[in-house]
Amino acid sequence: MDRIDLVLMLMQQHMNQALHAHQYIVDRRRRRRLRRRAARSIWVRNWISRRPEHGLYDCLMVELRNEDPRAFQNFMRMPPDMFDEVVERLRPALTKKTTHWRAPLDPGLKVALTLRHLASGAKYRDMQYGWRVPHNTISIVVREVCMAIVDEYREELLKPPQNDEDWRQITDNWMRRWNFPHVIGAIDGKHVACKAPATRGSDYYNYKGFFSIILLAVVTSDYKFMWIDVSGKGSTSDAHLYNASVLREALEKNDIVGFPQLILSR
Repeated sequence: MDRIDLVLMLMQQHMNQALHAHQYIVDRRRRRRLRRRAARSIWVRNWISRRPEHGLYDCLMVELRNEDPRAFQNFMRMPPDMFDEVVERLRPALTKKTTHWRAPLDPGLKVALTLRHLASGAKYRDMQYGWRVPHNTISIVVREVCMAIVDEYREELLKPPQNDEDWRQITDNWMRRWNFPHVIGAIDGKHVACKAPATRGSDYYNYKGFFSIILLAVVTSDYKFMWIDVSGKGSTSDAHLYNASVLREALEKNDIVGFPQLILSR
């Protein structure tokens, strides 16, 4: 057998092994799918299907709205009128089509689930029983609602001052409300708990003893956000985040729209 025939034979053996390995993987995935289908005995659990009769959204929240608006505000962190406004503004983004399999979740329920999770920090597995929504569905709903809130309110609520007069109004408010002269904003960081990202070691582990992402923000005298940055890792200090931020660069270069020169010179 010459060298060329030997090389061809080895290549053929390698190709056969690769084909056998590929077929093995395909067969294993097919068997897994079949086992999953066979193991699923019900489509919707009975206690979940009774959500309209016993769920928090359809029962407790209706009672609070009609009997105790202050308790409703404590539960949702906003009064009923504001909750209704938020639901209506987010409804186009949160409404899903009804299918033959099941009816979609009401946009109001999605918003209530998300607000309650953000207000209480409750785990999805704990929330699923009172709201009668599976925990894996809640995890999808919370992300969906948060993205809808960002898309709907970003331009309205995170609109920076546009001219000299707007900036001066902000400094006047600081002086009138808090007796702080020549102030345009208060800046601070907030650790937002998160799951440890894979392969990132201790980058997101903070000095408080948990994994987090840092929200660095500038607010006005009445607690309204003017600028935010949510890229910080938990192990990073607020000073380091500020030094690496576009805000510091813009201030040093005087590259902020409408920012008055007089404030910088005081």
